Amino acid sequence: MLNYFKKRYIIPVVASGFLFFAASFKDDFFEIAKQIEIFTTIFKTINQNYVDEVNPAELMDKAIKSMLADLDPYTNYFNEQDVVKFKINNTGEYTGIGAMITRKEDKLIIKEPYKGFPADKAGLKAGDAIIQIGDVMLSDFKDDASQLLKGAKNTKVDLKYIRQGKTLTTQIILDEVEIKAVPYFAKIDDKTGYIVLSAFNSKTTKETKEALEKLKADGAQRIILDLRGNPGGLLNEAVNVCNLFVPKGEVIVTTKSKNPKYNTTYKTTKDPVDLEIPLAIIVDGKSASASEIVSGALQDLDRAVIVGCRSFGKGLVQRPIDMTYGTQLKVTISRYYTPAGRCIQALDYWHKDKDGKAVRTDASKYNAFKTKKGRTVYDGGGIQPDVELADSKLSSIAEVLQKNDGIFNYVTYYYYKNPNLGDKIPTVTDADYADFKAYLKKEKISFDTETELALKNTLEKAKKEKIDETITVQYDQLMAALQKSEEALLDKNQKEIKKLILDEIIKRYQYKEGLYLYYTKNNSEIAKANAILANPAEYNKILQ
Repeated sequence: MLNYFKKRYIIPVVASGFLFFAASFKDDFFEIAKQIEIFTTIFKTINQNYVDEVNPAELMDKAIKSMLADLDPYTNYFNEQDVVKFKINNTGEYTGIGAMITRKEDKLIIKEPYKGFPADKAGLKAGDAIIQIGDVMLSDFKDDASQLLKGAKNTKVDLKYIRQGKTLTTQIILDEVEIKAVPYFAKIDDKTGYIVLSAFNSKTTKETKEALEKLKADGAQRIILDLRGNPGGLLNEAVNVCNLFVPKGEVIVTTKSKNPKYNTTYKTTKDPVDLEIPLAIIVDGKSASASEIVSGALQDLDRAVIVGCRSFGKGLVQRPIDMTYGTQLKVTISRYYTPAGRCIQALDYWHKDKDGKAVRTDASKYNAFKTKKGRTVYDGGGIQPDVELADSKLSSIAEVLQKNDGIFNYVTYYYYKNPNLGDKIPTVTDADYADFKAYLKKEKISFDTETELALKNTLEKAKKEKIDETITVQYDQLMAALQKSEEALLDKNQKEIKKLILDEIIKRYQYKEGLYLYYTKNNSEIAKANAILANPAEYNKILQ
């Protein structure tokens, strides 16, 4: 009888659900078709009737990017050249010069040459400003100039660059470049292994597993996994990294979407390497996405102690979808949830403030969840460490100095002023710090804090409205007060900024590998993680 009622009443309800879905889809389809027709008509009309010649490709490119800009920063359109770069990020391999570079005005700035790769072999240093590639002057080239430094293996490329005011030339020979997901691992004492995991590409699990097994074979009885600065990457690699430490069949992450085909539960599928080895994970404000899946899942499963400061808070999942003519759309398809059910997305891109900026989730509205052993954890704003360290979070002034290259440019100046340091680890003295502050003032490096930018924007608007003369005195007074306040912040955060300067100095003389080696003996987060692992009672107390 029960089955009869089920069939009689449930089937019509399900059927009516399908009818509602079909009707809704029909309405959406009509609206989409209508808007496409309007857009196509406008696009054709502009191209046929506008007073001057327009470039259809550029016009469409801007239209697409403006449309996507209203969503979230992770939904992006890639042209054919961008697709190549996106594949590099996922595989960790490409043919090029082997350096981190950034575009600044009409130059390409070498931010970090990788040891032993073409840029390094050609003698390029951090701070060098490339102004010409082959016959192409970058002042005349507005497209992505980094593409001019990619090509077939053994291709010779002539470069012209500026170093400390002098124009120099070199020839670089392109070669295969492999970006390691695990750039460094080592034992930091008799019992503790340390693994730096800097990216989640197709080789992440393989490299992490190899590092873990080598450290264990060398006597490591506890592991520190460093995810600081790791922006994420492939979701399945995050699941597989967790699988090294948890049993087969464990839920690591669940994705949920309005589109049912993107609702997926990701479980571990292989036998682990080690279920018992004590594990600490270090995160910071730049640990995002796949890094947060690993740290969040292992926290929820009570498998690792998380140390550092709150992570970035990216709980959105993207998927690249192939489009016509070799282009791609990377689109946000779902949110991800940790084993306890947390979505740790920090910014709400669908409810923006009056300036069009995403609103950060209010800490008072975070929801509580329980780990496997009943510990309380929260959603909404990244992964909150079990052991939070004040030193891990950058001050606002330190963030500005990194963003505006104040520290980077000063260390370039320092490097050429002190050419013979070699493998020595210097001390950033009070005299050096005074020199640093004098350098910022001499080079007129703007801090561009939000307050300073708002003040400058006010003056620009006043000039347009021709009332700037009436507020000039007050503006100058406010700017002087602000600069005095920024100088006070430089003094207040001297210890932190000195540490950042020293990090950059070590990289200049000893590459990133030298910095990792220095960290194993001198970094407070690593020291704290190691102290917790070395004290089983404290470790177990945190996880209980």
